[in-house]
Amino acid sequence: MSQLRTFYPDIEPFASGLLDVGDGHAIYWERVGTRGAKPAVFLHGGPGGGLSPGQRRAFDPARYDVLLFDQRGCGKSTPYASLEHNTTWDLVADIEKLRQMMGVERWLVFGGSWGSALALAYAETHPDRVTELVLRGIFTLRRWELEWYYQHGASLLFPDKWERFVAPIPAAERGDMIAAYRRRLVGSDRAEQARCAKAWAKWEGETITLLPDASVSDAFYDEAYAIAFARIENHYFTHAGWMDEGQLIRDAHKLRGIPGVIVQGRYDIACPPQTAWDLHRAWPEAEFHLVEGAGHAQSQPGILHHLIEATDRFAGAMP
Repeated sequence: MSQLRTFYPDIEPFASGLLDVGDGHAIYWERVGTRGAKPAVFLHGGPGGGLSPGQRRAFDPARYDVLLFDQRGCGKSTPYASLEHNTTWDLVADIEKLRQMMGVERWLVFGGSWGSALALAYAETHPDRVTELVLRGIFTLRRWELEWYYQHGASLLFPDKWERFVAPIPAAERGDMIAAYRRRLVGSDRAEQARCAKAWAKWEGETITLLPDASVSDAFYDEAYAIAFARIENHYFTHAGWMDEGQLIRDAHKLRGIPGVIVQGRYDIACPPQTAWDLHRAWPEAEFHLVEGAGHAQSQPGILHHLIEATDRFAGAMP
C-alpha cells in the first residue's frame, strides 16, 4: 500500500428535510454530492448513533448523490430517543421510503458497525434495489457478539474502562449487563437514566479505536447524544435485532450477484474479525480486506483507505 487514501473535503448538503414514515416518526435526511449522479445511501452505526459531518466525506462529491439519514429516535429525527415502533424492520422499511422519495430504482448501500448489520438486513430483503454493498466493522447481533462486548471478552482487554462501565450496576445484577442497563435506561428515574446512558456510551466511545482518539470518543460524552444512543442501542440488543440467531450470515446467499467489499480492522474490539470472516466465507464473491493495525472506527487510516478505494471504484458503475 503506497499512500493511504483519506476523506474527501468537508461538504454541506444540497438538500435536507424530514420524511414522515408513519408510526409517529419523522426521519431527518440530507443529500450531498451532485444531484443525479450515482445514488448511494449511508447507514450510520449504533443503533442510535446518528449522523456526523465526516460521514459525508467517504464519497467523491462529483460522482455521487448520497442520501444520509438519522435513524428512528436519534440525531434530528423525532421523537427523540423513542423506542416505540423502532426495530430493524422498521428501519428497512424507512430505507425503502427514502429511496422512493429520492426517485431512484437502485443504489449503492454503505454501512459500518451496526450500519453493516442494517445494510445486510436491507440487501437480503431487497437485493434487487442494491447495486453494490460497502461494509465496514461487521456486526450481526449474534448472541456471542453481544456477550463478547457487554459481558466477558472485551472486558479483559480494557479492565480499567470496564470497571467504569459496570460501576452503575450493583454486583448482584452484573451477570446480565444488557438487561441490568435496560432496567435503568427505560426507567422513570431521569438522573439514573442519564448516568447509565453516559457510562454505556463512554464504554463504546473509548474502545473503538486502536489508540485513544479524542476526535472519536468526545462525541460519546455528550449527555443528549448518550441518552438516545444508549437507549436505542440497548433496546436493539435486548431484542437481538428482532432477527433469528445468525440470520444475517445464514441469508448471505441472497447477496449473490451484488458486488461487495468487506473492510475489517484486525484489532476491532467492538466487532471482532470473526464475524467479518464468517460473512466472507458465506459471501466469498465479495472483496475482503482484513486491515492490520486498525480498530473499529471508520476513521482508522487503513480502514478509511479501503472504503474510499471502494466507493471510487464503484462510482463508474451507474445503476
